[in-house]
Amino acid sequence: MIIRAAEVTDAEAIAAAEAETQRTPGLLVGRPNEIPLAAYREKIAKLAEHGRYIVAEENGRLVGHAFLDPMPMRANAHVFQLTIVAHPGHLEQGVGTAMLRDLLEWAQHDPRVGKLELNVRAGNLRAQNLYRKFGFTEEARFRQRVCRADGVLEDDLGMAWFPAAGKPGALVTD
Repeated sequence: MIIRAAEVTDAEAIAAAEAETQRTPGLLVGRPNEIPLAAYREKIAKLAEHGRYIVAEENGRLVGHAFLDPMPMRANAHVFQLTIVAHPGHLEQGVGTAMLRDLLEWAQHDPRVGKLELNVRAGNLRAQNLYRKFGFTEEARFRQRVCRADGVLEDDLGMAWFPAAGKPGALVTD
């Protein structure tokens, strides 16, 4: 598996994978085709300069994507929002772990990053366990925050990770 920076030409494959992932309740907030293709292209281009957008590739095919997106205001621009998506058919194969490791390593060395935040569905225990393994802690519970496509209201958990101050490369990896 290769982890590399996303390119604007990856947008179509990323959009298709998200649309397929969104069909499984409890994984992503968006619903199929809710986010236009242009938004994926714009996010990739923006994060090439202001954050980090990566893809996991296997045998020339994208098997996951993830990004760190800084919050827009100067007062909280040190907080980067994390999103990770292992594409359908590639769960529990180390894709999420490899992408998370890459993003944390990048965050550890980028002086703009003071905190990573993410939201994860309360029922997505696999993702929660991955985040905890890498040192994320739960900071909040947003009750009935997400109305899934199947009509079920689900809680979101807010989790955070802080780079080890002055210790580049000091990540939990196992």
